[in-house]
Amino acid sequence: MSRPDLNLLVTLDALLAEGSVARAARRLRLSPSAMSRALARLRETTGDPLLVRAGRGLVPTPRALELRERVGQLVQDAEAVLRPAERLDLKKLVRTFTLRTSDGFVESFGPALIARVGKEAPGLQLRFLPKTDKDSAPLREGTVDLETGVVGKMTGPEMRAQALFRDRFIGVVRKRHPLSRGKITPARYAAGRHVLVSRRSLDWGPIDEALKSCGLEREIATVVGGFAAALALARASDLIASVPERHTGSLRAGMHSFPLPMPVPEITVSLLWHPRLDADPAHRWLRGCVRDACAR
Repeated sequence: MSRPDLNLLVTLDALLAEGSVARAARRLRLSPSAMSRALARLRETTGDPLLVRAGRGLVPTPRALELRERVGQLVQDAEAVLRPAERLDLKKLVRTFTLRTSDGFVESFGPALIARVGKEAPGLQLRFLPKTDKDSAPLREGTVDLETGVVGKMTGPEMRAQALFRDRFIGVVRKRHPLSRGKITPARYAAGRHVLVSRRSLDWGPIDEALKSCGLEREIATVVGGFAAALALARASDLIASVPERHTGSLRAGMHSFPLPMPVPEITVSLLWHPRLDADPAHRWLRGCVRDACAR
């Protein structure tokens, strides 16, 4: 069996990234006819049409979609192998990294992270964005470099993940709230009016499942999209907020916090990034900084 032409990987990567023979040809500085011949060879080699005509454009086949991320990573890995190794000089590093995090992360872990980055890599700037959903598209597209959150069904299968810390849900109320005094039972907790945090406007979650197992149901007075909003409402009313303990440490200052009176599964907050940045020295260093900040 003849050895496949590995140069075709570069061609395939360009075609799948551009979705156009003409644009892929310009990207690789080839003529359109040469790129068309290369596409024909790729179709013969893979046994799949890869790109098919749809109106005036081309659309990828299921096989092409399956190959796109794998081929892109293979090409990047090959380029990294052939690139001269450079030692990371943090003092000379000038770069901006974008991090997408949920409410409370910056407030709780940002000061330590920013202080270390400022001391060791003064030319590096951190840009924090709010995490409004669990879509992995920003990481995949490169508009976000790092993300924190709980790995779930919405997390892209190709994403790298590393656990940062375990967290548990706790109840939070204003000072001098009735629940700030006396023993809190499941019935007493459920009898209050609650504010629920849900990015998808759902009115049911793991806490409700835990209450159901006790034969109880709580009243959801309102649903908000983030922990900060939930705690702000609880601070100014008799509403009860239930939020992750470590994640919201700074946001809960001046409020009364208590363990939930029934068992609720803990969550694991992880660091997420796209594999194309896996071997990047500066990105790898920053990942270590985030891990250290969360371990404090």
